[in-house]
Amino acid sequence: MKYIDGFRDAGAAAALRGDIASLAEKLENYERRIGIMEVCGSHTMAIARCGIREMLPDNIELISGPGCPVCVTEPGYIDAAVELANRGVIIASFGDMIRVRGSGMSLADCRARGGTVEVCYSPTAALNLAAAHPDREVVFLAIGFETTIPPVISLAASAAKRGLGNLSLLTAFKLVPPALAALLADPELAIDAFLCPAHVSAIIGSRPYLPFTGESGVPCVIAGFEPLDILLAVRAILGQILRGEAELDNQYSRVVKPEGNLRAQALMAEYLEPVNAVWRGLGTLPDSGLGLRPVYAAFDAEKKLDLDIRPGEEDPRCLCGEVIKGKSRPPDCPLFAAGCSPEHAVGPCMVSSEGTCAAYFKYLRNKV
Repeated sequence: MKYIDGFRDAGAAAALRGDIASLAEKLENYERRIGIMEVCGSHTMAIARCGIREMLPDNIELISGPGCPVCVTEPGYIDAAVELANRGVIIASFGDMIRVRGSGMSLADCRARGGTVEVCYSPTAALNLAAAHPDREVVFLAIGFETTIPPVISLAASAAKRGLGNLSLLTAFKLVPPALAALLADPELAIDAFLCPAHVSAIIGSRPYLPFTGESGVPCVIAGFEPLDILLAVRAILGQILRGEAELDNQYSRVVKPEGNLRAQALMAEYLEPVNAVWRGLGTLPDSGLGLRPVYAAFDAEKKLDLDIRPGEEDPRCLCGEVIKGKSRPPDCPLFAAGCSPEHAVGPCMVSSEGTCAAYFKYLRNKV
């Protein structure tokens, strides 16, 4: 804890706030507020929990982006999982996905009506389910960014080793860099810098962000999750903007290396290939997802079970898609804290423990 405590020092935080205020004052003649987008759900929660927004000058804005894998999963995927459960397939999933609504119902609703839906706290739990029910197909909902892809995809290798032919994956893996490129291409968004994700960067390394600094001229800073990590990153971003620079700054070098985790990357490359992916809010982005290679079709639930995943329908009252893009804040939604809460969530941004709406509801709903 002594090591972590060093990143929570109140005196150091106060000094950093002073530095940020001085830099922000020099930016007062900038044509608009400086928009810094964090693209990690854990950053979104840390920023809300630690009151980072309230520490910043008025001309500095932190914008929450598509950093929650549950939130960006399209409703059609959930509809497909519900269909499988209705066929008698055992659905295995991490907990947050269970309560996200598809076009008509959530997997929790499906379970209440008799479907077999099991919450897994680890991907290995799906292996145990398959072993315990050899006469039934077990489908694991394989969603997530680069952080969780390696342990999930290792299920295929483990199932083959154990001779479990009744386990397959319904993949909806997403890649962060293509989403950042799509956000920068949106003329309605004013993103001056990226606070880059920490967990994802531990896998992919720092180099994938270089095109955004070079070609797009956008400062990118990788930061950890402690208060001083985030304040240091904001200070670094403002310094770059004042100097007219756009560089990649890895301030989380205690975890993130330029090359990333080569073993995890090799595992993903062996089993997966780039595919077009549908993102809630962002639509279809080319090569922004990963799907199983044809040689591993035996573990691909979509092919193995002849599943047709169609576009789903979202509740038109819910602004999750706009929140994911950073175009709206949770309080802009008419449902926020008025019909939509973590206990009775309408949209995924309120369901997920990394969702922007959940962060605002828990820490900021009385301040906005």
